[in-house]
Amino acid sequence: MSKIAFVFPGQGSQSVGMGKELADQHPEVMDYFVKADRRLDVKLSQLIFEGPKEELTQTFNTQPALLTTSMAILEYFQKSGIKADYLAGHSLGEYTALVAAGVFSFEDGVFAVRKRGEFMENAVPNGEGSMAAVLGLDRDTLDAVTKDVCAAGFPVSLANLNCPGQIVISGSKEGVAQAGAEAKAAGAKRVLPLDVSGPFHSTLMKPAANQLREVLDAVVMKDASVPVLVNVSAEPISEAAEIKDKLIEQLYSPVLWEDSVVKMIALGVDTFIEIGPGKVLSGLIKKIDKTVKTYSVSDEASAHVVIDDLKEGTL
Repeated sequence: MSKIAFVFPGQGSQSVGMGKELADQHPEVMDYFVKADRRLDVKLSQLIFEGPKEELTQTFNTQPALLTTSMAILEYFQKSGIKADYLAGHSLGEYTALVAAGVFSFEDGVFAVRKRGEFMENAVPNGEGSMAAVLGLDRDTLDAVTKDVCAAGFPVSLANLNCPGQIVISGSKEGVAQAGAEAKAAGAKRVLPLDVSGPFHSTLMKPAANQLREVLDAVVMKDASVPVLVNVSAEPISEAAEIKDKLIEQLYSPVLWEDSVVKMIALGVDTFIEIGPGKVLSGLIKKIDKTVKTYSVSDEASAHVVIDDLKEGTL
């Protein structure tokens, strides 16, 4: 029997104006933006709808903005009656999946990711850390490269295992530069520096993880109503205490996205619906397995493509 997964994007999928069309036409969608403004005591909705882009891309703004927009879009899409058998999100998107699964209330979730963004921004002095995408090299070879560079005293590690041939590395500026050079020597096609504010998903994020634990200890977390594939292990989990531990680890551990998608397919998922702005995850999923169906839902028109396909029995 075919199964459906809802997946939620992380940083990099944001854009000024995301969610505005739906929010303007549907009060229940706008309500998410209103609740986020109230909980954070900032005009987040104005920043999302109007920009400026430079401000929206600051990590502590991007994270609550993406969670709010994705949940608002989900609110509209759920009217279709389409339900997920599994949920997953890429990095920050994991929090959206957990709110969707009822682990956090929306307000607690948006507060937690605002603080998470602040902690991540402040964990490493500006300019001392970096990230880069390595294209065309297998994970074992790249892992060996990063371990060699680390052994030489320059912290760097695998950060995002996105799909075959696309892996992001993260660490100190020197570590990423040296690992990038060695990756090219080992056969990588390209090494692309990423425009990020810190070395996310590396051991340099451990100070942020300690701060995040205090925030998560202070919010109510419930068991998930739908199994969530977590980034750290690529396994479906539902128990609140285990989820909390995995969220702490997630800050300084690799995002096992490819593994998560492969696991969901093994569990019977043949349809992935990306809910939120952009189509990043849909593109990655297609690179992992071309045979599965992928959809992206970011507005009314794209939602109805999925709904119409379901009515025609093509899902």
